[in-house]
Amino acid sequence: MKRLYKLYIAAAVLLTVGGCKKYLDINTNPAVPQTSKAELLLPPILFQMTNGTSQDYRLLWKFTQNMIGASTDIASLYPEKHSFVANSDNGGVIWRMTYVDLGLNLENLINDAVTNQKYEYAAIGYAIKAWAYQQTTDLHGPIILDEAFTPGMLKFPYHDQPEVYAKVRFYCEQSLKYSMMKSPLNYATQLASVTGDGIYKGDMAKWRKFVYAIYALQYSHLINKPEFKTMYADSVVKYVNLSFANESESATVYFSAASQDDTNPFGPTLGYINTAGATATYYGRISTTILNYLAGGVKGTPTVNPTSSLDPRLSRMLPASTATATLGRYIAGVPTQGSSTSGLPIVFGSIPAGATIYNGKYIFADAARYPIMTYSQLRFAKAEALFLQGKTTDAYTAYREGISGHMVFCNTYGRSSKTPDPLITDAEINTYLTSTEVAQSAATLTIADIMGQKYIAQWGWAGLEQWTDLRKYHYDANVFRQFYQIPAADLLLGGKYAYRFRPRYNSEYVWNAEELRKWGGLDPDYMTKETWFSQP
Repeated sequence: MKRLYKLYIAAAVLLTVGGCKKYLDINTNPAVPQTSKAELLLPPILFQMTNGTSQDYRLLWKFTQNMIGASTDIASLYPEKHSFVANSDNGGVIWRMTYVDLGLNLENLINDAVTNQKYEYAAIGYAIKAWAYQQTTDLHGPIILDEAFTPGMLKFPYHDQPEVYAKVRFYCEQSLKYSMMKSPLNYATQLASVTGDGIYKGDMAKWRKFVYAIYALQYSHLINKPEFKTMYADSVVKYVNLSFANESESATVYFSAASQDDTNPFGPTLGYINTAGATATYYGRISTTILNYLAGGVKGTPTVNPTSSLDPRLSRMLPASTATATLGRYIAGVPTQGSSTSGLPIVFGSIPAGATIYNGKYIFADAARYPIMTYSQLRFAKAEALFLQGKTTDAYTAYREGISGHMVFCNTYGRSSKTPDPLITDAEINTYLTSTEVAQSAATLTIADIMGQKYIAQWGWAGLEQWTDLRKYHYDANVFRQFYQIPAADLLLGGKYAYRFRPRYNSEYVWNAEELRKWGGLDPDYMTKETWFSQP
């Protein structure tokens, strides 16, 4: 996939540099095609969905405390302290993904698909476009919209979230429209092949469910709006019900790991989490937040440095320590404190004796599927919406479905390591569901129960949705019981938590500073300014 992606980026560059028109004019033979076919563009586009998000998620996980570093270097600790490294593109990869890596490739896919009646590809293209713009606006707030690919433009205006959210819904509508149309030619074999649709193999019913998931999550962001209880919550429930029926329908990108070019970015080989190899300390260490949730802290008091837990996911999701002093125990580091915890394991587990690379663990394996959106995630969004409406009985049902669903997720997608952990058994699931860590009735259910379980289910992959949850509740310790409340003195931007990423440095701060100034983007504390979705 990476090799194809490089070819198409090169093609995009050729289309924009001076002199290329003349080159194309004199090369009209089939050996030098001037247009790209949708069926050839799709595989590198799917890879870029994972490549772009995975690189920014390394930083997002520090904001959400999914993972931390074990280093005192500035580049490692600044994100944990809700700040940024100056003159750096750290945190700008999703921006680049949307406007460059997907960029014209995705526009060309859609244009070719619509023009040449490849309706399945058009549906997939619009679904991915909706997802990408939703990602970008929820990360940055105001973003470039329709003008992004206007020929000749070098500086671009931003549009605020209400307009972007509406445009995302329009892209969703287009995807649904084309998904119901049948192409004159049959592309089923191509879409189902290893060089086709690496998410759903061309199954349009499942792509419609993908689109409904985008709707559901978008509306779930708006809990602070006065219309939420009377309007948006109903939309969350409606679209969750139309979306994934179980974890087998979750949106995940396939990787074979047959070569480095077809390797999960979350795995040890590509090296995004373990940048610089086995001794890297910037990313991928276990935080007290997730360990406490898995060690009895959803409703109770977590066990310190446990060897086991009521929650069977602890041993499946997190590696135990291999350090002599803490051997076999699950240990974690406190966010913002760097290397104060020795022997802090990385999410890949340990390197086998005589090997040079990790086996991987949970979804952090070379051959693991890369999650985009999941059934359990949506069930918790439904439970949250119903709970906020006061419909606690229905909320309780969705909440338990979310817990069970995530156990299935662990068994379905979390066992691609070279030495996979045992399946979570039905007995283990039932024991956990009847434990003190799970609400035993609708009357005892709390929003902290729902969001704590959703935090576990989204850990390690849904970086942006996790951060959206934290921001819409304004980092409330009563909602996220195990989130480490950072002392104001350790928050580097005026004692405030972050609510947005700064746009990509090398495109926006270098070339588009005038537009940034209009939005306050040149202010040092721009990251701490709330975006529209979390405001009343």
